[in-house]
Amino acid sequence: MQRIFVIAILLIIGLLFENIQADDGNAAGIRPSILAGTWYPADAAELRKSIERYLSKAKVEPLKSELVALIVPHAGHEYSGPTAAYAYKLLENQSFDRVIILGPSHHFGFPGASIGLQKGYRTPLGIVAIDQDFSQKLLADESFLNWLPQVETPEHSLEIQLPFLQMVLKQVKIVPIIMGDDDFETCARLAKKLAKSIQGSGKTLLIASSDLSHFYKADQAKKLDQEFIRHIRDLNPEALYAALRAKKTEACGRAPVLTVMLAAKALGADQALILNYTHSGDVSGDNNRVVGYVSAALIRKNK
Repeated sequence: MQRIFVIAILLIIGLLFENIQADDGNAAGIRPSILAGTWYPADAAELRKSIERYLSKAKVEPLKSELVALIVPHAGHEYSGPTAAYAYKLLENQSFDRVIILGPSHHFGFPGASIGLQKGYRTPLGIVAIDQDFSQKLLADESFLNWLPQVETPEHSLEIQLPFLQMVLKQVKIVPIIMGDDDFETCARLAKKLAKSIQGSGKTLLIASSDLSHFYKADQAKKLDQEFIRHIRDLNPEALYAALRAKKTEACGRAPVLTVMLAAKALGADQALILNYTHSGDVSGDNNRVVGYVSAALIRKNK
């Protein structure tokens, strides 16, 4: 009953927000950027130039296996962009029918997950269309999945990925998912739904958006982060969840990472590649309170 009440309240707030958006003159069904000019440049030319710079510095070997999923950080581009670029570099010269991006909710706690149904997201580089048919497919007959537009309104974990995607993939559609629950049962249920929906639905890439530890001294952060990274490398979501429960590691996007790992394994992923690890102190020079960033690729090596 409590879960139903929370969703009902969020839906009412969402309807009120949609009316406010209409009054403000925003394009119907298009989520405006909330990060342009702060988390990344607002000028399109400057934004392209900065992402090109990050990509040019990311040195990765071309994949010889099929890419199933990526794990990427979601801080401001100045801080996490160099690490995120290692993941997005792998997408150059590739094509996908859709990209499903899973991020955590930093502002609302709510049961299940929110699947975006609006027309698209706007960035300075243009509008990224949402695959509404696929979103509807995910929502069908699932009480723990809903569309809660007010949850997406202030959330940065999805939007921060879009300029990179716009630079490396052309005309790709996205499916935005924001997770409210981080228990293993919810992750497993969503992963099962994703894997089932993806099979036979064209070429799909999964992305988990997550930073790692927050606001520890650099040495302690590295220890916590390496524990998280170890379980990604082992492609072992169960062991990662146990480590999270035991507080041996942490990540704000733990639920998206767990879900994507489970879904990727169900889709045949059998190897994880750690592409790059940094923390905010590498940019700011302040090693007293850092945030950790990792980029990783989950691949299907044995077909």
